[in-house]
Amino acid sequence: MCGIVGAVAERNVTAILLEGLKRLEYRGYDSAGVALFSNAGVLERRRRVGKVNELEQSLAGEPLVGRLGIAHTRWATHGAPLEHNAHPHFSSGELAVVHNGIIENHEPLRDRLKSLGYLFTSDTDTEVIVHLLHHKMQDTPDLTAALKATVKELHGAYGLAVISAKQPDRLVAARSGSPLVVGLGLGENFLASDQLALRQVTDRFMYLEEGDIAEIRRDSVQIWTAAGVSVEREIVQYREGAEAADKGEFRHFMLKEIHEQPKVVQRTLENRLGPEQVLVQAFGPQAAELFAKVRNVQIVACGTSYHAGMVARYWLEGLAGIPCQVEVASEFRYRKVVVQPDTLFVSISQSGETADTLAALRNAKELGFLASLAICNVSISSLVRESDLTLLTQAGPEIGVASTKAFTTQLVALMLLTLSLGQVKGTLAAGVEAELVEELRRLPTRLGEALAMDSTVEKVAELFAEKNHTLFLGRGAQFPVAMEGALKLKEISYIHAEAYPAGELKHGPLALVDSDMPVVTVAPNNELLEKLKSNLQEVRARGGELIVFADEQAGLNNGEGTHVISMPHIIDALAPILYTVPLQLLSYYVAVLKGTDVDQPRNLAKSVTVE
Repeated sequence: MCGIVGAVAERNVTAILLEGLKRLEYRGYDSAGVALFSNAGVLERRRRVGKVNELEQSLAGEPLVGRLGIAHTRWATHGAPLEHNAHPHFSSGELAVVHNGIIENHEPLRDRLKSLGYLFTSDTDTEVIVHLLHHKMQDTPDLTAALKATVKELHGAYGLAVISAKQPDRLVAARSGSPLVVGLGLGENFLASDQLALRQVTDRFMYLEEGDIAEIRRDSVQIWTAAGVSVEREIVQYREGAEAADKGEFRHFMLKEIHEQPKVVQRTLENRLGPEQVLVQAFGPQAAELFAKVRNVQIVACGTSYHAGMVARYWLEGLAGIPCQVEVASEFRYRKVVVQPDTLFVSISQSGETADTLAALRNAKELGFLASLAICNVSISSLVRESDLTLLTQAGPEIGVASTKAFTTQLVALMLLTLSLGQVKGTLAAGVEAELVEELRRLPTRLGEALAMDSTVEKVAELFAEKNHTLFLGRGAQFPVAMEGALKLKEISYIHAEAYPAGELKHGPLALVDSDMPVVTVAPNNELLEKLKSNLQEVRARGGELIVFADEQAGLNNGEGTHVISMPHIIDALAPILYTVPLQLLSYYVAVLKGTDVDQPRNLAKSVTVE
């Protein structure tokens, strides 16, 4: 959630740190700060509440200059978003630390350190780290050795970067449950919580593994495991285009990413489709052998990825005939799970670093699942590295906090999984796979047709300008799509939105329907259409205003209080992917009308690396 940037070089690193923070703004934050070992030979710090721009303006007026530094964007957990709670945190003017994660035993550590005479100036859990490290250095003066001793007493999740005024030739780092990456330069090296923060200075990276400690100097990087064993991590050259961090012609990253969906869906399908079949080996060389043994599927994910999993349940059971359970990762990891024999564990995550999903995967390894499969957008993420099988989505970096193209590519990946399992097990109905493979090839074009409705959806968004509540309805596999639509609207426009299966209207939600409660409905032309039409009549009878995204062959027309947006016809199995697009556009244009921060909505973060 928070962002870390660090640098050690022979040049002033202030601009590098600031640019890194700007590139991490997508993660969500409420304050920012920087600490440098200045040319005056002391640690200096600047912190500001609000956007990185506030910090940048402060530094423009009163510069800090140094060749060793760390910087941070903080998303408040312990302590309000106030300047004294912003990172970096100091101890005795000698040590500075930035931290992502949560230290669960911070209260007893705080009490102990206070008894030793340490003065706390913040309300954060992070400050215990820097004071504990300072205390350890009284007996173990070497910064790296002291950090190794310190982390043994920390319970919880952390990505740490530390610098010392007494050892200004290095920065040290530790990773447990919160990702860190080392960027390799020429005569200079860097650290960040996301490689995107360092793309302006390098394209070569080493990813720290769970439990790693790193000592980063200008001309060397040393890494030790949690057991203290020196290791070398693979150097990865990152080749993703720099245009990912540029909005181009679009007003916001979110709109750009919505319009990228035909392209990224095409990329996700490339080299994974044969003439009439999905290429099962796309999941890994041992996939066919493992898939043949699968009798059940357990999907675990969070947020938008959870909605993708819910759609997949309809596909896996309806098309492939394989029982499927879908669960929120934060619930799965904390309950007693009964694992059915030969169950495939599927985790879904955009970043591959979501704390609850990662913990659920690690828990699953101890529960006796047949194998684990990660559907993820980041090839070097923890989720990918720790899973038996992987199918990478090809969405590219997603900057907007509200996920769009990651969701549609996840759905495509889950359809490929459904067809692969059904193919290997022989459970697909005759001709189904060939038909769906052909329709998948046409999907990017269909998505382009949906995006061509941009101006129509923008006009419909005006109906929400003065509204504070919205109801989303869907039936079958469109119910999770309605949930995703409601999530997008609440995330970026701050309108309260709920989603229900349309058949549940009479069981409670109908009590809320009036002229001030717009009701958004997705209505593809399938066997549930006639029942859905009856649900819509229930809404109109109570004075509710309907916004209906309907198949062009559905026979629904505009009328008083009913606004029908005609959708291109598509095969029912792929309708959830297509109908997602106008709901994303609707949320976007409502948020623009409301004047909210579309790309960085309040209180939210892109990569949720704490519970």
